[in-house]
Parts: sequence; C-alpha cells; structure tokens
Amino acid sequence: MKRTDRVASQIMREVADIIQKEIKNPHLGFVTITSADVTPDLKLAKVYFSVLGDDQQKTDSHNALMHSGRFIRKQLAARLNMRYTPFLDFHIDASIEHVSKIDNILKKINDERKEDADID
Repeated sequence: MKRTDRVASQIMREVADIIQKEIKNPHLGFVTITSADVTPDLKLAKVYFSVLGDDQQKTDSHNALMHSGRFIRKQLAARLNMRYTPFLDFHIDASIEHVSKIDNILKKINDERKEDADID
C-alpha cells in the first residue's frame, strides 16, 4: 500500500472521529465521511462526505465543514504523526446518490420485464 493511501485512510478515520465527537455545529447534519484522497506531496487532502437529507441539508453541512476546516485540521495535526498536516478540502460525495438512481432504474426495468412476462 502506498504512503498516500495510508495517509488518506488515516485522515478519513480521524476526520470522521473529530466530526462525530468534537464539532457541535447545529448546521452539520448526519455526515458520513466516505473517502479521502491525498496529493502526492501530502499537502492537500480531498475529503468526501455524504449527508442524509435534502439539498439544503447537504449545502448547510458542506458550509459547516468548510467553516470548521481550520479546527478540524488543528485537531488532525495533534493526532497524526506527520511533519505537515494537509489542507482539508471537503466535497459532497454524490456516488451514493448515483448508485441509488441506478438501483431504482434497474428495479423499474426488472418490474417491467415481469409485467411483460405475465402478459404473455
């Protein structure tokens, strides 16, 4: 496993723990950290998250995370054994929504095929 992958994995775990235990922002919804990517120089970490709720809750949660970014980075620095703590860039992870849409389309196709088979 490459160093960037190990660092990304640890950042993902630690950021999730910090959000769960140390951030008390009412605008932060039910956030789940889904993945993290770190640049080869370890100076930037893109942290992907999903939020249960509508688009407004996603936007509010994204804004709350961006607002809390410096605090999260400071907490992360205390937990990671690194010379430099990466800058955190938060992104809404839309992959779960895409999977859900594809799943719904496949279910619809399957239901239509069953209906066609019942007619014949």
